[in-house]
Amino acid sequence: MIIHSLGEGNSLLNKFVAEIRDAKIQKDSMRFRRNIERIGEILGYELSKALNYRSQKVHTPLGTKEMSLPSDDLVLCSVLRAGLPLHQGLLNYFDNAENAFISAFRHHRGDEDAFEVIVKYFAAPSLENKTLVLTDPMLATGKTLENVLKALKDHGKPKQIHIVSVIGSQSGIDHIREVFPENTQLWIAAIDLELNNKGYIIPGIGDAGDLAFGEKL
Repeated sequence: MIIHSLGEGNSLLNKFVAEIRDAKIQKDSMRFRRNIERIGEILGYELSKALNYRSQKVHTPLGTKEMSLPSDDLVLCSVLRAGLPLHQGLLNYFDNAENAFISAFRHHRGDEDAFEVIVKYFAAPSLENKTLVLTDPMLATGKTLENVLKALKDHGKPKQIHIVSVIGSQSGIDHIREVFPENTQLWIAAIDLELNNKGYIIPGIGDAGDLAFGEKL
């Protein structure tokens, strides 16, 4: 797996990541969603550099200009519900992409810290020979993305997979490195080293879905 950890350099990206981490600022759910969206735009721009391009003539009112334009058939696939703002950020730039959505949630048995990831809802076009962009803002244990990959198998084999995430744990990244194809590329804004006993990233941000859309039962 090729890992692009974009927060390691100095850029405006780190301001948006700092704000979604800040316990006071993140209480503003609209600002939180917009910051995730802006992070998605930045990650999408960087990802675009790894796509395939072809030369195409563009006709202006005064002449013709040869331009290099993206040629991949993209499918953006996001994990509900936390992935929606990140998905929108990518869609702002990849506005011609097809879209897929999948629900994946943690199921805890009683008061146990251990959990399994359950996938229920999935809607997607054919992925055959397309470029698949999987988005999940918090790459914690990696189990969600592993289960998403299994659910996608009946929809065709993509020629390339990109994973877009905001914050990931090192152990989660190590896990998906083992289960995804070797040429998969990960585009991520920040990497934290620890998980707590409930599988949440430390220091992380908390529950991205709750921060974006409110607490659930």
